[in-house]
Parts: sequence; structure tokens; C-alpha cells
Amino acid sequence: MTHDELREIAEKERDEQSRVPRKLNVCVAAGCLSLRSDQVLDALQTGLRERGLEGGCRARGVGCMGLCAAGPLVRSEPQHTYYRELSPGAPEVLSAILDNLDGRPVPEFALSPDLPFFAAQQKIVLENCGEIDPERIEDYIAADGYEALLSCIAGRSPDDVVQEIIRSGLRGRGGGGYPTGLKWSMVAKAPGDRKYVICNADEGDPGAFMDRSVLESDPHRVLEGMIIAAYAVGATKGYIYCRAEYPLAVKRLKVAIRQAEKLGLLGKRIGDSQFGFEIEIRLGAGAFVCGEETALIASVEGRRGEPRQRPPFPAYSGLHHAATLLNNVETFANVPPILRKGGSWFSSIGTEKSKGTKVFALVGDVMNTGLIEVPMGITLRDLVYKLGGGIAAGRQFKAVQTGGPSGGCIPAQFLDMNVDYESLMTVGSIMGSGGLIVMDDSKCMVDVAKFFMDFTRDESCGKCIPCRVGTTQLHRLLERISEGNGKLEDLDTLDRLGTMVRRTALCGLGQTAPNPVRSTLKYFREEYVQHIAGKTCAQGRCPCAAKPAACTEKQGEPTDAGAKSIPG
Repeated sequence: MTHDELREIAEKERDEQSRVPRKLNVCVAAGCLSLRSDQVLDALQTGLRERGLEGGCRARGVGCMGLCAAGPLVRSEPQHTYYRELSPGAPEVLSAILDNLDGRPVPEFALSPDLPFFAAQQKIVLENCGEIDPERIEDYIAADGYEALLSCIAGRSPDDVVQEIIRSGLRGRGGGGYPTGLKWSMVAKAPGDRKYVICNADEGDPGAFMDRSVLESDPHRVLEGMIIAAYAVGATKGYIYCRAEYPLAVKRLKVAIRQAEKLGLLGKRIGDSQFGFEIEIRLGAGAFVCGEETALIASVEGRRGEPRQRPPFPAYSGLHHAATLLNNVETFANVPPILRKGGSWFSSIGTEKSKGTKVFALVGDVMNTGLIEVPMGITLRDLVYKLGGGIAAGRQFKAVQTGGPSGGCIPAQFLDMNVDYESLMTVGSIMGSGGLIVMDDSKCMVDVAKFFMDFTRDESCGKCIPCRVGTTQLHRLLERISEGNGKLEDLDTLDRLGTMVRRTALCGLGQTAPNPVRSTLKYFREEYVQHIAGKTCAQGRCPCAAKPAACTEKQGEPTDAGAKSIPG
């Protein structure tokens, strides 16, 4: 496909869309689908047909609109009114919406677009989510899709593309925050005729669903980012490593790949040039350790998903010992708008060292749980109280966990801190991939630390002793404390053991595994002391509160690990 042909498709699609002045966009991402939003869509389409309104209004499925707590969500255009919690079992409500397409919104189900949850966001990665049908490439093209790709192929050298990414200041959104442009330049300069690009969609943090939502809502954006990256570094083959627990994301990725290949935007001679690139999907079995790049590469090669020592780094010797560029879903999704609008535009957003925006899965004890995108540097207070709507059930804020099992628990004293890579590290946490779990004052921080340590010890691949044994011993100590059988010297042991694991584990999973323990020990030490000296849990979450007699029996003996669910 040539650039002119792409623009012709875009103009035709925009013209067709403009002929239908009113739209009802229905979220058909996983969260709303689980609440039967597909049936809501069917009911609205049937209602439009019965009323003879199909020529003036279109009901269509779109991606995630963000406010998952209010699903199933429907947005009425051009009023831009959101309708919450619509049910196919309430046909009178759906009829009222159809009967008032040009009038006042149905008040008991309407949400204003000026709601802080929507108004406080700045969308780059999510700009198409909730706006386009994720299974129609024409919708994506009409929203300037693949414009950046064909512009690069037609008028920019690979090195120019790399330099634009460097100028943007984009850092990897998968957790480490490594400068994206620098990684691209390393792969571009690496010797060898065979190079690969891999998209890490193995999202494994408890409470995280950012990458899944992007893939379900705007899969072509990720494909375009990967193809641009391949052009920039000289790769001809790519893989998307996605966990099999994301069937809807995988389905829509497959649809998007077929559509892009059919239009000549993927495959041989892209943009009528000599450049060609192919993408395959590889399914992961849900191993958390496969989020680490060398373990992921091993899994793509068909081997056991275990990390290896670095160097050599994948940028020089990765998949099949060839230079390999590996970024996550959100990183690739940032690439097309950066190439369309320029690196300087992107670098003007955010902070001095943390550029652009960040997508978060805002979950836990807040009113407005869902998917958000905000500028780097926003405060935790704004995330929790402005976008999140405050703490649910009238309780008090206690802590927020960022970075998933590899992150830390941040207490109320830091609510006014900026959220960026550097600030989070100063308080003992990390950005991670974007999970953000808010906890109220009913949570026991010993129980929280035990939950995350149980998760990481269970997910350890077992290859290195510090992680395999260290995380088990940390969990055993936490279990003993939670039963009321701990000793005060156990706190020093937790700290020393955590430091040893952090310094000696082979990969990032082990090196960051002690973070929840270390941060809760630092900021909530009094709760540990209460469990040890008082042999009780003030929040009633731990065994010593439920069964006081058990606190004096079988000291130090480990108990069953318990269920793998977020505490509370």
C-alpha cells in the first residue's frame, strides 16, 4: 500500500462516519463484556432498527473507556454523555436512551464527561480506546493510523527514526524505565543480518490490566509501533509474547495482523518499499518470570522460561543469538504518535527525567477503579482522590502499592509526592508496568507483605538459590509473625535476608521481590511489633486475630500458603 492509498482509505472512512451524526459507543473490552455489554450492543442495534433510526445513529462496539467500576459503559455522541451500569435486562432504560438521542440524558444513568476521572487524564496511548472499533482497520486508519509508518518509510532514514525516539525521552514502560531510544540504537548498531523485535505482552502483576486493555482496544497501534521499530533497527521478524489468559486480546491481535497483511502494511514490501516485516504471536502459560526479557526469549525459543546472566544483553545476543529489540505493549503504543507529532512534543509532557504519560490500572479501595492515563509527575493524591474519587466505604487511606510484587507500599505521608521513576525509587517503590493498588485502613500491612511474598516465591523459576530459598524463607518468617509466633529479632532477619536477596538474585524478579517487605517494615513497623509483642492483628486479618490460641502453639512452623488473592 502506498501513502496515497492509505490517505484515500482514511478520507473515505471519515466521510462515511460523518454521514451518521449520532453514535452509541458500547465498550466491548473484557471487563464490560463480562457484564454482558455484547447483549447491550445487540439490544441497542435492534432498537435502532425497530425505530428506523439506523441512517441517523449507529451503535457499535469500541474498546475500553476506562471507568471499569461503572461498566457496562455506553457513550452517546455528539453529546459525549456516558451511561453507566447498563444491563440488557433493563430494556426500559435502553429504550429511554434511544428515545432521547437528541434530548436530555437519562439522569439516573448518565455521567458527565467533565467528571474528574475523565477530565484529568491526558491520553496518548489510550487516545483511540473507546473511540474506534478494535476489529476494523478502517477505523484505525481514519484516526491517522499507519500514517507515521508510511511517512517513515517514504521520507526518513532508520537512524532518523531512532534519533526522534531519543529526542522524545521515552523510557521503557515495562518496569525498568530504560531509555527506549538508547536501546533502539544499540540494536540498530549491532552486527548481523538477522534481527528481531519482540513485544512483551506477558502482563503478570496482580491487579494489572493495562497492556491487555490496549491490545483489546487498539491492537493496530501496537503493530504499527513494532513495524516502525523494526524499520529503525533493521529487523525482519517480530513476535508478540502474550499470555494465554488474554483470549480476547489474542483474538483481536490475530484479526489486526490479518487485516494489516491484506492491505500490505505488514509482510513484504511495506509501503511499496524494499522493507518487509512479519509478526507472529507466541502464547505464554502465565509464568510471571517470563516478564523478564531473557526468560521471555527462552520461552519464545521453546525452552523453559528461565532468565540467564547478562551480558550479553539481548540487544546484542537475544533470540536465536541474534540482536533483539524487546519492549512492552505501552512502549510500542507510544511510538506512532511520537513519530507523527515529534519527539519534542512528547518530551514537553511530564517531568525533566520522566517524559510523557503513564497508563495505570487504578484498583483497590477507591470509588473509581479502572484504566487511566496521566502525565508523569501527577501526585498520588490526585490519582487517589481526583481520578479515583476517594476511598470507598468512607474509610481512610492507608497505602498505595505501585510496581506490583516488585514494588513497595507507599504511606499517606507521601500522598503529595510526584509519580515518576525517580520519586518512586526514593520512597522504596518502583513504577513497574503500571499497577496501582490503593489500600484503606482495614488492611494489615503484614498480611499485604505476606501476600506479595507468597506470590513471588510461588512464581520464582527456582534457577538461583537467593530467589528460590530467600523468598521462601522471607514468606516463612512473615507467616510466623502473622500467626503471633514471631520474635522481635525476626524483623532484623527480614531486613538482612531481604538485602541479601536483592543483591544476589539472578534477575529482576528476585532482586525486587523483597520490596514489599522492606517498604512495609520501614513505614509500618509498628504493625509488625504489634503482631509479635501483642500477638494480635488490629485489623483482624491475620491468624493470630482469628485464633488467638494458635499463637502459642507450634512456634516457627510454616502453615498453608493460602489463597492467591489480593488481601481483603
